[in-house]
Amino acid sequence: MLTDILIIGAGPVGLYTAFYAQMRKASVKVLDSLKAPGGQPAHIYGEKLIYDIPGYPSITGTELTQQLLNQLSRFENDFCLGQEVLMITKNDQGIFEIQTNQTTHYAKSVIIATGNGAFQPRKLNLDKAQEYEDQSLHYIIKNPEDFRGKTVALAGGGDSAVDWALTLEGIADRVYLIHRRDQFRALEYSVERLEHSSVQQIKPYLIKALQGDLGQLTGLHLERAKTKDPLFLEVDQLVVNYGFSTSLNSAKKWGVAIQHNQVQVDCHMETTVKGIFAVGDIAHYDGKVKIIASGFGEAPLAVNQALYYANPSYQPSPIHSSSLFEGEIL
Repeated sequence: MLTDILIIGAGPVGLYTAFYAQMRKASVKVLDSLKAPGGQPAHIYGEKLIYDIPGYPSITGTELTQQLLNQLSRFENDFCLGQEVLMITKNDQGIFEIQTNQTTHYAKSVIIATGNGAFQPRKLNLDKAQEYEDQSLHYIIKNPEDFRGKTVALAGGGDSAVDWALTLEGIADRVYLIHRRDQFRALEYSVERLEHSSVQQIKPYLIKALQGDLGQLTGLHLERAKTKDPLFLEVDQLVVNYGFSTSLNSAKKWGVAIQHNQVQVDCHMETTVKGIFAVGDIAHYDGKVKIIASGFGEAPLAVNQALYYANPSYQPSPIHSSSLFEGEIL
């Protein structure tokens, strides 16, 4: 079946793009390599609070995903999950053929909303670290309640490490935050909260060895940067937040130009391939701010231009959602 717009990626920006496109009466299909929608916020940061979504003082990744799915429920949606896009080509009729690991889809235009691409956590490079994984060494927090009453150490200096330390402060018995540098790289607001919290900052220190038995940690051997002074911490659990390694290997096969490990777009969110657009963290242009809110703003631009590409006589008229869905209750 031929669709007006095929969206690659079912993260927050992909979901909102699908919603806006259907408000414009476009037929839409959404593909994702994961088996459930939500992207990184749902699958990696499901219980982590997000503070920069307009209209929400705070919201978890799981809650945000559910709200976006509720918003989409006004329409009959076509999700194709668990499908990895292998190749995008354009046939003689100007129709895009999107080949996945399962089948081939056909669309008049394509919008890429894959976030940072395929992702894997950067793991702790220490002997026998794997022996502790999932039991007392973690790279993803699925349920903060699992740490209730525990002594927890977090390793990292970015937003994830700082935010999780603050989240676990009221759950764990004691929280340590270990960073190899003197300064954290998180948002200033989060760092200020950290300074006024009970989280004990251990910096600048590196984790040199793990201590424990049968998969259960009992402590960490640390070493101070430069001076090499040793320090031992008794802990029950270790959460490593060294970030994620991302891969655009698939996108590089789609024919679009890659710049700064992102897909290059113009002011209409169009890539170097006419009819293929990109929104959200995957899209690059001068002055780009990589937050979810930016992607929400990019979605209408891409959708309107995608519809214009498919039909040059298309002229988007102003729409007011307050009247469009008047009388409907979700």
